[in-house]
Amino acid sequence: MNDRPNLTALVAGASISAIIPTNLEETWRLSTMIVEAGVAPQALVGREPAETAAPEVWQRWGKKATSAVAIVIMSGAELGLPPMVALRSFTVIGGKPALYGDGLINVVRKSGRAKSLELGYLRDASKEALINLGLHKDVVAGMNTVDERTIGWCKAVRIDTGEMKVEAYSVADAKTAGLWDDRATRRGKVWKNNQQVWDDVPNDTSWHRHPKRMLQWRAAGFGLRELFGDVLGGIRDEFEASESIGGGVIEHHEEAAPARLSPPSPPSPPSPDAPATAEQHADERAEQGQHDDGAEVSENEGEGDGEPFDFGAFFESFQIALAGAKNEVQVEEIWTEFDVEARFQDDADSRQLADRIKERRLSALNPLSSG
Repeated sequence: MNDRPNLTALVAGASISAIIPTNLEETWRLSTMIVEAGVAPQALVGREPAETAAPEVWQRWGKKATSAVAIVIMSGAELGLPPMVALRSFTVIGGKPALYGDGLINVVRKSGRAKSLELGYLRDASKEALINLGLHKDVVAGMNTVDERTIGWCKAVRIDTGEMKVEAYSVADAKTAGLWDDRATRRGKVWKNNQQVWDDVPNDTSWHRHPKRMLQWRAAGFGLRELFGDVLGGIRDEFEASESIGGGVIEHHEEAAPARLSPPSPPSPPSPDAPATAEQHADERAEQGQHDDGAEVSENEGEGDGEPFDFGAFFESFQIALAGAKNEVQVEEIWTEFDVEARFQDDADSRQLADRIKERRLSALNPLSSG
């Protein structure tokens, strides 16, 4: 007797194709799956609420995130991009979708309108080399400095009309636009003593790490939008979208000026005939070192200045820190830095919440081993 269950046979040789929604309901279902799986780009859906946030906060964020993903999927469909490719190709700047540099190139290649599309980089090129590349001699005549002759370039030819376009973007152009960034460090927020503070951090901006690639993408943005305007349908690249919102072309993450603080107003004196409220009784018990149930107040529930411990702020900071962890080692470092085990050694509920937040981050970093 064969006790094996009846399973569908696996068939080899089937063609691989993307799942393409055909109506709004299917698009919404797919967008919901993407958001719930946590694979939607943060630039598109924003940061998740804290674990301790109210259910209505999570519901509101979920609707907005799902709507944003659906809009990107539909925008990508108009350009011939499958849903997951669209999510990797689009960003949102100033509330409007824009294509990354490689996304712009991908759309043009997939359109079938390009006979050829090439990108490259030249450092301190001779004027003869620039003319041979296809740049107009009048343009080359004005390229006299090293910065002006160090370029990323894009050359494309249409297959239907034979029209050719050669576009160059130089280091001098990037400096004029405020894009060039050759600083070794920048101002950024780092974690010290369980709180975020401003400090000098390694410069991780794209223009510092990948200047050659960024020059090429900038050249492609100008050239392809002009030559293939019918294909791109008015979609801008990320750089032009950043400039169009007015300022903020490059983010230096400079420290903001401190806000002006006003001293709090003194509390109104209580009426001598008014009975003590429950809150006043609780405050009195807290001053005596007791909870409402008579238990002693733990040292971990208060800071050194006598203020009560802010659980909401702690868990929000803890979750933000873990979200930036790239591997298990960094997760453990953050766990140790926040001193979770000692802080909540007498608070089982808070320790359990911290464990869940940590496990969730580890599962996101290792999805295969979390099942």
